[in-house]
Amino acid sequence: MTDASNTNPYPQQHLRGWRLLAATALALIAFAANSILCRAALDDGADAIGFTLVRVLAGGITLMVLVASRWRLALALFDPYAVAALCVYMFGFALAYRALDTGLGALLLFGTVQLTMFAAAVLGGERIRPRALFGAIAAFAGLVGLVWPTQGSAEQTAALGAAGSMVAAGVGWGLYSLRGRGARDPLLATAANFLYAAPVAVLAAFYAGITQNLSGAGIEGLLPGGRQLVLALASGALASGLGYALWYRVLPDLRVAQAATVQVLVPAVAAWGGVLFVDETITLALLLWGSLILSGVALVMWPASARTTGRASD
Repeated sequence: MTDASNTNPYPQQHLRGWRLLAATALALIAFAANSILCRAALDDGADAIGFTLVRVLAGGITLMVLVASRWRLALALFDPYAVAALCVYMFGFALAYRALDTGLGALLLFGTVQLTMFAAAVLGGERIRPRALFGAIAAFAGLVGLVWPTQGSAEQTAALGAAGSMVAAGVGWGLYSLRGRGARDPLLATAANFLYAAPVAVLAAFYAGITQNLSGAGIEGLLPGGRQLVLALASGALASGLGYALWYRVLPDLRVAQAATVQVLVPAVAAWGGVLFVDETITLALLLWGSLILSGVALVMWPASARTTGRASD
């Protein structure tokens, strides 16, 4: 983050042991919830740009309420790189889900996130233990197995444009996560990022309203209503605002390789959510490859769980 983050008077305490695992699990559930909520809203007829606008505004308002009197400090935490990465992720995410199923979209997203963050770890000289490396390879192999096109699998051969949007979103989220590792005050940093992303979302919505015409409805035709609005508000206020603040909180206590790999859990959770809430189907392949993903993640996380007393020195 920027130098303004040094003004934070509240030093961050390290999360360790079960607290770190619990906080990480909650953040990952929030990520999966975003995929489910977005896919459900778009399946119900919501516009991708309008959904993103409500999501950003709801997340920003929630976070500004939480930081309360410190909103002026949030204004000073402008980080153009984090804001740009957040916007690329959010818009690419929603646009891709117009054509992708919940599980497949999440797989493309977090597969790209993993590659982005692992590349950063290697380039940054981070030491990756053999067990963690083997687990990461196993988890990624599970991803490849799940998304590999099979005969008659129309969903897995979705439009290249949608897949490209989700890959862009994955790069954006990977860079956003890397940026968050330097946040001294996760809640304040997340609030600032949403605050500065809001004008971008508004401009994108106005542009979409003008270019799409929408039968003369303008920007109002983009905005979700009824059930769509509830889903967008839940995605913004709960799964995004609170979920991302929690993710920024745990990031400093995870190695880059760990932060990259644990997110591979999200597609499995999202896929099951798609089955339960969006009437999508579950397959034997999802069960088998999902088991490989879970095993790989367990190998990556195991050293951190067994060595919590030495985490502060890592």
